[in-house]
Amino acid sequence: MIASMLAVAWQPEIRGILVVLIMVVVLIGGTYLIVGTNIGARLGFLVAMAGFFGWMMSMALIWWVYGIGLKGNEPSWKPSEPIAIVRDPANLHSAEVIESSVKTEGLSTAEAAAAASEQMVAEGWVKLDDADPRRGQAAASSDDLLQNKAEEFKAGEYLTVAVYDRGGERWPKINESLDFLAFFHKPRYAVVEVAPVIQQRAEPGRAPARPVVDEAQSHRYVVMLRDLGNKRQPAMFITLGSGIIFLLLCWVLHRREAYVMANRSAATPVRA
Repeated sequence: MIASMLAVAWQPEIRGILVVLIMVVVLIGGTYLIVGTNIGARLGFLVAMAGFFGWMMSMALIWWVYGIGLKGNEPSWKPSEPIAIVRDPANLHSAEVIESSVKTEGLSTAEAAAAASEQMVAEGWVKLDDADPRRGQAAASSDDLLQNKAEEFKAGEYLTVAVYDRGGERWPKINESLDFLAFFHKPRYAVVEVAPVIQQRAEPGRAPARPVVDEAQSHRYVVMLRDLGNKRQPAMFITLGSGIIFLLLCWVLHRREAYVMANRSAATPVRA
């Protein structure tokens, strides 16, 4: 019977509404019906609602701690403002990526890129290793920016050369291992260096040729800023809201119990 009622897979929103309605009627309504028949309709409603919001607070607190359940936006890389793509190593200084300008006069494209890389490392940028997972995340975000948003290149027209990372320090810290109180952080930046490749003809029946960097074009630099997101924010709001309502209901129940006890103690016995 339940399977027949929920056989609306072509409209997931209707299925979700039906699931929530059945849950409210069966679980919350059933609990209120049992409690209300024993202690009365009004008092049973208060007890049922206090139990419901107490359970909501406990569930959302687990979501908040472990980052599960109803989640907000995940951390991601966003294009830096106002300049997100630097099309020449000589412009890294004007884009405020490095403090000192790079002299590229008389240098080839590869030599200019190498000079820019040395300058970035000297100023505190960390060049990530190829096996570092942070490199893959930043490179994937730069691919989306270059191909879909800026339409600078198409897939297969460039090669990721290096990824640089800087910033993101958290504070205050007790020591390097105890950082659970480090709620504040500095902005974290990443620069992805890409190089255009020479377009090669694909021959049927043969493996694709290895990409060759086009020495006639300068390297591009994608500047991105780390957005920490709000992954635990919905769970935090549910925890706080449900906790406030739960405490208010508990206070109402305590106040009612105090009135009942006061009335019972003040009542005078009547002789038969």
